[in-house]
Amino acid sequence: MAWYDEAVFYHIYPLGLTDAPKENSYSEPVHRLNTLVPWISHIKGIGCNAIYIGPLFESVGHGYETTNYKKLDSRLGTNDDLTNFVKECHAQGIRVILDGVFNHVGRDFFAFKDVKQNREQSRYTGWFCNVNFWGNNEYNDGFSYNNWGGYNLLVKLNQKNPEVRDYICDVIRFWVKEFDIDGIRLDAADVLDFDYMKSLRHVANEVKSDFWLMGEVIHGDYIRWANENTLHSVTNYHLHKALYSGHNDHNYFEIAHTVKRLYEMGGNRPDGLKLYNFVDNHDVERIYTKLNNKAHFMPVHILMYTLPGIPSVYYGSEFGIEGRKERGSDASLRPAIALCDYKDATSNNPCTKLITALGAARQKIKALSYGEYKELMLTTRQYAFARNLGGQSVVVTVNNDDNSFTMTLPVQNAAEYIGVLSGEKVAVNNGCITVTVKENSGEIWVPEGICEKEEFEVVDEAVNVMPEVVNIVPEVVVPETPVLSQTNTDNKPYEDMSVEELQQAIIERMAKNGPVTDRMRQDVIENIYHNSLVTWIKSFN
Repeated sequence: MAWYDEAVFYHIYPLGLTDAPKENSYSEPVHRLNTLVPWISHIKGIGCNAIYIGPLFESVGHGYETTNYKKLDSRLGTNDDLTNFVKECHAQGIRVILDGVFNHVGRDFFAFKDVKQNREQSRYTGWFCNVNFWGNNEYNDGFSYNNWGGYNLLVKLNQKNPEVRDYICDVIRFWVKEFDIDGIRLDAADVLDFDYMKSLRHVANEVKSDFWLMGEVIHGDYIRWANENTLHSVTNYHLHKALYSGHNDHNYFEIAHTVKRLYEMGGNRPDGLKLYNFVDNHDVERIYTKLNNKAHFMPVHILMYTLPGIPSVYYGSEFGIEGRKERGSDASLRPAIALCDYKDATSNNPCTKLITALGAARQKIKALSYGEYKELMLTTRQYAFARNLGGQSVVVTVNNDDNSFTMTLPVQNAAEYIGVLSGEKVAVNNGCITVTVKENSGEIWVPEGICEKEEFEVVDEAVNVMPEVVNIVPEVVVPETPVLSQTNTDNKPYEDMSVEELQQAIIERMAKNGPVTDRMRQDVIENIYHNSLVTWIKSFN
């Protein structure tokens, strides 16, 4: 067992949360990172014990075009600020992982600047992919090169070059020595070279025995990336999609099928494939925005916290804020937020109260981290499963219908069960409990005695109905600038494609990441929703 086996993550996009300028002037440092120190106690208070924060290092704009891996972005402060931030997190029992953008760099990265200056004579030409001095680009460099996502702003590193591998491995060692971090989230891991990732895993094992590597992977067989040789975990985009569409479509079969497939991928063991579960992040719209019925905020989060995997909350979503992509911009997904505007949220905001209750439950109930998964009941609108550990069952029930529903479910070795969120008690009769799940709601049922009574004081207040929350989100002004279109080989915008064209494009993109199984192909064909497919294809870029 390692710390990440029981982690509940809080995800911060620091340039957005601190309201940093969108473009880096490379001027004197502004100590915005220090404004996040008060957030640490808030994060701990809602039951999170780990933070994923990034990108953090010197970059041109949004943070993923790194220009200096060993210097905190001057818009956020200095290296000392980051050292102190991590130190304070550790003092409050919170682990910290950073964004590792190791697939590409920005055009101001020292090695690429050398290539621009010295051309064929540069010793760093081999650090980048397919540098062609007979070509050119929109920057009029007089040469071309491979990029990421079609953007020449992001210069692709040659991961097969031993010097590049050594450099990045030294960056990881530097981050651990300088900042004492606990892990790294690898950006764009689904396009990283596998031998490259093995080198990173070797360094991870070297710097700390429990150093965690988690990769951003959109689609594919996750076990290819998450195994003992490469990464510990990857982002669970399969479950992300199932959680919101399974509620919007009143289709718990989609969620249960996704869980079963992923569980089987890990060998039907709770420790076989511990994925990073989330319902929103800095790249996708807020869950409160995506849900057709805002009351489904409750069952969605109950599932995220109790299904196999490691749960994560994206900053601000614990308050139920909205965030929608507008004219191709992610700005509204990454807003500045003043914590003081939500100082009473744990008492007055039902979304925050729920997240706090689930965080406490996740940390106290070991079966939610280590228990075997077993489906107990499934309809399109009701779903129940158990997490079994040590001869006891923790039972989770959810209901996406507008009417309450009564279930009779098998349990193990207990005389009475208690609902963590409601405090309701039910007796065990003939090895079963009979519970009524309220409309658009859910519950976690634990055997009496599994935890001491005082351990549930934080969750004793019932959160039975999730009313719509009045959201206070800073207005985000999106500049009227042309959006770089993302198109297929015929230069046709995704939004103008038919469902069939989008499905075919997605399958073609999947094939670039590895073999496309019949199950993967079927998942694409079964998705007939145009907006969902557009979001899916854009996620590859």
